Amino acid sequence: MKKIFILFSALVFTASMMASCEPVNGGETPDNPKDSIPAELQPLKQSVAVVDNWVFDSKPTITIHVENPNAVAVDAAITVMVTKDVKGSVETIEQTVSVPANTAQDITITTTEDLAPGFYRANCIVNNKSARAFNFGINPAAIVSEPDKQPDFDEYWAAAKAQLAAIDMNPQLTELEKKSTDKRKIYLVELQSVPDSPDGDPVIVRGYYAEPQDGQKHPVIMHFYGYDTQGATSWPPCPGGNDSEYAEFFFSIRGQMLNNRGASHRYPDGKEDFKNIYGDWFAYNFGVKDGYYYRGAFMDCVQAVRFMATRESSDMTQLFAEGSSQGGALSYAVAALSDYPFTAIAPCVAFLGDFPDYFKIVTWPAETAKANKGSMTNEEMYAFLSYFDTKNLATRISASVIACSGLQDVTCPSHTNLAPFNNLSTEDKVMYYYPEMGHEIPAGWNKKIMDFFRERMK
Repeated sequence: MKKIFILFSALVFTASMMASCEPVNGGETPDNPKDSIPAELQPLKQSVAVVDNWVFDSKPTITIHVENPNAVAVDAAITVMVTKDVKGSVETIEQTVSVPANTAQDITITTTEDLAPGFYRANCIVNNKSARAFNFGINPAAIVSEPDKQPDFDEYWAAAKAQLAAIDMNPQLTELEKKSTDKRKIYLVELQSVPDSPDGDPVIVRGYYAEPQDGQKHPVIMHFYGYDTQGATSWPPCPGGNDSEYAEFFFSIRGQMLNNRGASHRYPDGKEDFKNIYGDWFAYNFGVKDGYYYRGAFMDCVQAVRFMATRESSDMTQLFAEGSSQGGALSYAVAALSDYPFTAIAPCVAFLGDFPDYFKIVTWPAETAKANKGSMTNEEMYAFLSYFDTKNLATRISASVIACSGLQDVTCPSHTNLAPFNNLSTEDKVMYYYPEMGHEIPAGWNKKIMDFFRERMK
């Protein structure tokens, strides 16, 4: 750990100023008797502004803004502790600056040496008071998250798809009349997908399907929901009938969203309550390769695309997908595993990326995984998870990609977002960094991705 001590000398005042100003730090001089000095100094005010979106090439630029409301100069003792996102100290920088009376000053801090590509955290302290703690990136495009595919990775997913192909999709469509218009009809769609085990019964999964009514073929957009953390009382989003430009499927994987809602918490369809039977989805059949939750969930998404291919309004040569968090992971998975090539996908703050590093950064789902790994060693656990890791699935994707990451995201950290993104084979890709954003969808994101999609439509 390196420490840098830089003491800035006090400013030299002119003779006239010295006669009228109080001494630095309230010290006593013959011309400034002690009883003329404020009895108590007000604390400095400090803040840290965003610089370069907090994404840098080699060294960070940390600008600490310090305001001194006192009638005397006050020392600002600055400490910046830089650590790795995967834990481990990098450098502690210490600097003391004298801030003149009733002024504000910007103090720029950086590291002694260039930092390796990756994500880091800076904890900024002024006079023992926190100014700001934040994550920043160094050359993210150069971050390497080596694929850790098992030798049978491709065979594993080929077998899953073969099992899916042998199942009768048996689509059931129920029109949501209050949502439908002459331009576009809205349906609740129910499909059969792979069982939760090799020899079980097919699982029914559901989504809202929006079908244009003009008799023409339309670009297809798949929408995938995030992890169903809101519980069974929220209303899954449902499309309207006025937009006739696209054929769209708002799809729910097994046990979540539409598959986890009572009749009173979804748009009227005349059906019974739908219930989650899986409990904690991430933990369901953890360690069982052919029965793990995400094996089934990824196949659900592939089945949803197959359903869209059966519709006369679908132009499967113009196929798109978007989703955030878990929906981002599903966007990667479906583009990697689908029978139909995707034109473009838009994963935002994506889940399920680079488990070995992911679990060094976060508590969830790391704690869930470790609590359910049974007799597996950590090495065996990561080998199991590698089949569902987006960094491995990304190597199979040729679609254009627009993605985003919140640098302050503690649920799906930027490191895990870059893992699949940097492993994409396509050169037509762009990552947007939101420096102050946590685990959320940024304002204007839908417009940004739709502009990206339109630019790549025929």
